[in-house]
Amino acid sequence: MTKEEEIERVHGKGTHVVILGAGATYASTLKNPEKNGKTLPLMWNVIDIVGLSDVVKGLPREYQTLKEDFEKLYSLLAKDDKFKAEREHIEKVVYQYFNELELPDEPTIYDYLVLSLRHRKDIIATFNWDPFLYKAYVRNGEFTDSPGILFLHGCVSLGYDKSNGSSGPAGWFSKETKQEFKPTKLLYPVDKKDYNSDPFINGQWDVLGNKLKIAERVTVFGYSAPVSDVEAIDLLQKSWGNVEDRAMEEFELIDIQEEKKLLKSWDTFIHTHHYNYCNDYFDSSLALHPRRTVESYHHWAMPMTPNEAFQDGNQIPKDFKTLEELWEWHKPLIEAEKRFYGE
Repeated sequence: MTKEEEIERVHGKGTHVVILGAGATYASTLKNPEKNGKTLPLMWNVIDIVGLSDVVKGLPREYQTLKEDFEKLYSLLAKDDKFKAEREHIEKVVYQYFNELELPDEPTIYDYLVLSLRHRKDIIATFNWDPFLYKAYVRNGEFTDSPGILFLHGCVSLGYDKSNGSSGPAGWFSKETKQEFKPTKLLYPVDKKDYNSDPFINGQWDVLGNKLKIAERVTVFGYSAPVSDVEAIDLLQKSWGNVEDRAMEEFELIDIQEEKKLLKSWDTFIHTHHYNYCNDYFDSSLALHPRRTVESYHHWAMPMTPNEAFQDGNQIPKDFKTLEELWEWHKPLIEAEKRFYGE
């Protein structure tokens, strides 16, 4: 199948769900660093990066030993009201640091990702607090409609209006209700995240659950299903269902971790050989077949059609210097979709 044939082949069916962990944001900053040179914190170094070392030094020794396990440290603090002041200070500093992060002017992996999926059927769900996905969603919205985005642990850029369940930029006011979009909650005790207690988070998980039930392709980027995320994995599993009933779906893993280790973490989601593993976004279905990820899988799965593994498809270049160049490359794909939908 030629590139031109792939561009024109629009089915309009099949949902692709992409789930992002911290590794995805970290990978995006490797290609193009944060605009002002700020370092992206991870769970093992967030205390030092955001400037909380002095606070932790003032805690009992058993707390100090958890300096490189931020989620466990926060969980202990959340259980003891005598550390309420320290906990609230930590929440404030973490929120402020992440809120100040800026996308560079050059295209990032998140810009590529947002444009690789279609707004009518696909969705991106992230566990990350940082604003990069949201800001990529907004700035690429100037060019075309983007897929849905979900924030499973909240986001510093997004606020929530409890009066009607709507969301918008944090700190802004709803045109409809005149109420402020209050910042979403970011931190949860690792041993009991209790997503149902927060209406915004609960709503995000409900949407993801419904999408996973009908997904034909799932990509997990930089999220290794850690043992600590028991509640999250349980919710994902309930929506995905019994792996024996998902024989026709394709699971994809993008991660720098060893393939065997990842497969062990996701074994209840992957049916036999129906998975793809790579350690670079640009080797994934999202980059090999942007906006045609489900169509390309259909061709692979159908007898007597070209195998996806034996074609480059319409692989996207990785060296665009401006958003305008990135947008220009996607125009033929979007124009073919408009013809398909009669727009």
